[in-house]
Amino acid sequence: MLDETTTTVATPEAETIEYEWAVVELFGHRRHVGRIREEERFGAKMLRVDVPKDGKPDEKGWTTHYYSGAAIFSLTPTDEATALKANKPYEPAGRYLAPPDDDPEEIDDGDDIGA
Repeated sequence: MLDETTTTVATPEAETIEYEWAVVELFGHRRHVGRIREEERFGAKMLRVDVPKDGKPDEKGWTTHYYSGAAIFSLTPTDEATALKANKPYEPAGRYLAPPDDDPEEIDDGDDIGA
């Protein structure tokens, strides 16, 4: 089944074509966030979804998926910034560091007992 190919080189023709940005949900429990357009492939109209790899299409390229109209469950328009952010890999939070102690002169060290 030809539903997924990888595109890493942008052609001048591809840069002039208008795309929309969207969240696409498909029957079969798949979800893609990327740029979309309608294309005719194999004698039928299909949805092309270009997903930016790791949220960095200029550096890493795109992964392209094709789906028939009947496979689409939901399509939600979005903007480019949201699509790029949605495709960034998970970055774990840094380690939590306790805040520094207050002024060390104010800490009672117990030396003044019995004075």
